[in-house]
Amino acid sequence: MTAATHSTLFPQVPDSPDAVLEGLDPEQREVATALHGPVCVLAGAGTGKTRAITHRIAYGVRAGILQPASVLAVTFTARAAGEMRGRLRQLGAAGVQARTFHSAALRQLQYFWPKAVGGSMPRIVDRKVQLVADAAAACRIRLDRNELRDVTAEIEWSKVTQTVPGDYAFAAAKAGREAPRDPAEIAQLYTVYEDLKRDRAVIDFEDVLLLTVAVLQDRQDIAEQVRSQYQHFVVDEYQDVSPLQQRLLELWLGDRDSLCVVGDASQTIYSFTGATPDHLLDFRTRHPGATVVKLVRDYRSTPQVVRLANGLLAQARGRAADHRLELISQRDSGPEPVYTEYADEPTEAEGAARRIRDLLDAGVPAAEIAVLFRTNSQSETYEQALADAGIPYQLRGAERFFDRPEVRKASVALRGAARFGGNDSLLDDVVDLPSQVRAVLSGEGWTSEPPAGSGAVRERWESLAALVHLAQDFAAAKPGATLADLVAELDERANAQHAPTVQGVTLASLHSAKGLEWDAVFLVGVAEGMMPISYAKTDEQVEEERRLLYVGVTRARRHLHVSWALTRAPGGRPNRRPSRFLDGLRPGTAGAEGRAAAGGGAGGVERGFTSRRESAPRRTQRTPARCRVCGRTLIDAGEMKLMRCETCPSDMNEGLYERLRDWRAEQARRSGQPDFCVFTDRTLMAIAEAEPSSPYELARIPGLLKRKLDRYGADVLAICAGQEIEESENED
Repeated sequence: MTAATHSTLFPQVPDSPDAVLEGLDPEQREVATALHGPVCVLAGAGTGKTRAITHRIAYGVRAGILQPASVLAVTFTARAAGEMRGRLRQLGAAGVQARTFHSAALRQLQYFWPKAVGGSMPRIVDRKVQLVADAAAACRIRLDRNELRDVTAEIEWSKVTQTVPGDYAFAAAKAGREAPRDPAEIAQLYTVYEDLKRDRAVIDFEDVLLLTVAVLQDRQDIAEQVRSQYQHFVVDEYQDVSPLQQRLLELWLGDRDSLCVVGDASQTIYSFTGATPDHLLDFRTRHPGATVVKLVRDYRSTPQVVRLANGLLAQARGRAADHRLELISQRDSGPEPVYTEYADEPTEAEGAARRIRDLLDAGVPAAEIAVLFRTNSQSETYEQALADAGIPYQLRGAERFFDRPEVRKASVALRGAARFGGNDSLLDDVVDLPSQVRAVLSGEGWTSEPPAGSGAVRERWESLAALVHLAQDFAAAKPGATLADLVAELDERANAQHAPTVQGVTLASLHSAKGLEWDAVFLVGVAEGMMPISYAKTDEQVEEERRLLYVGVTRARRHLHVSWALTRAPGGRPNRRPSRFLDGLRPGTAGAEGRAAAGGGAGGVERGFTSRRESAPRRTQRTPARCRVCGRTLIDAGEMKLMRCETCPSDMNEGLYERLRDWRAEQARRSGQPDFCVFTDRTLMAIAEAEPSSPYELARIPGLLKRKLDRYGADVLAICAGQEIEESENED
């Protein structure tokens, strides 16, 4: 379950920009108020990174610094994008685009295709595996189901790393990939796969990014149109960007630097898909003037869970480990992690089910418990064990909540009741909103008690129960709300994919658990051969497995259970041992007593340095703008430009202001534009008040864009210095 859905109440929209900042810790506030220039946020697990960046966007919008339509926030899953949109809506910043890379690229490609290419855009293939199977048949190469999946993954990796078929063998060897077939065969399959797509006039998911990149590279007019629309970018989970996604981001940006990236190199777990933390780790090199903020205050997990997480990273090696963050728990003490060894996997699953039953009996909600495993093939054993114990569960990776048939039908029923409820006998004897919802959904299969057992019937009931709980929370947060109000809320949540909580223990792979959290987490199968996985051969691959376990540990808020089995099936030879990653951390192993996580970095802010070469950097605002006369927080954009309240006395050099106005009039005449297209009156007043004597001082004046500084900066500084301007300067 996500942090956003942990509390399903509906908070009131903050009534001012300053109110948006309330409740943020010092580092989160630094993120929220650093609204100009490149910003890099290194955010450890559970440190509130989504809170920081959504409040950053909302503060910028509410303060009038950012226009909602000019902001593009990108992340890696539709769920994360939906959660971000939901949070921004609650903060009063609706209208900001929050999308996945693919969603944003597809939207642009569909819009510009007629202009850039002509005709209608090709259809996107639904099942890439089938196309790979057709390519294999054309090449007379036999692939079983697992090989089909693996070859498809190799083609996907090639495309996101911008590797053409002829270079596959070399690129795969350089990356240390263990090809599922002979590299020459994969290159051949890749070639035929691309030919089949072209013959059938279809494209795949990766082509959406590749084609968008091609359009933006080849058509400067289209690139400029996109850049005029989006002027401020936020990238979440930046450690997971692929070379292709990074190239797309660079094309979106152009020569601007209004970029905020957020990530944690210690949570890089998708390198097999082409993701690399290098872009995150090299951000300061590419952007020397960047502000770097480190978030290490862990609000999610107890000190006991955090100690284990830090201990895992303390033993890590490699570049990502050199930049690890040492978390500091902000929660009260809790129970120590529990380590359990079992004879075989079925016994391990039964043991987990017993402990889960104990937690349920102690009052822990089922939705606050998760069982996490390394591979999806481990799921079945735990499904059976939970079903036998009568414990409801849900599998991660199922279809989106609002796309489920029962949820769509329930929404239609609620909408009909909202319109014609006066004629519905179900609603005759109910008055409050939750009772109305229960009455309507009873006709769709909801009952006050859950059905016995598991399976499809139980899953449908859980979906309807989630809507009932949502109605209860909505009514509690908004007394007097009507059924029509709830329907409107559901529509907004559906558009944002902001799903309510489904009551049931979550079963998920470690990879799919990224970005989620629960009160109690069971990490199962933590044995050599599974963690690290047997095919992790290189040091880099083993270190990624360690990071995967770190992600699993940091999903737990309070209760953490770690287990392994000595053999797979009952009666088998007990030849397994606990994962090497637990050595020195679990009781009974060398160095376990008092081990502390070494290395890492403290939280805080690293200010970017500025260069005074040809053009000065733009001012970076890192705290709320305050009047330099009376100290009041400034909200109005015009006041922020002057850095004082409208009513506070001005110390403007009026002679300088008049000379600047005369110069502006001449510039406007030459370019055939209105005066304000050169500089607004407010900007001239701000310059006349500041009287800058260097490019650096000029750049600190709010709102001066780099292109204006490049074009007019020398003139303005000359006027401020009392010099005459040559007539030939700045002619177009």
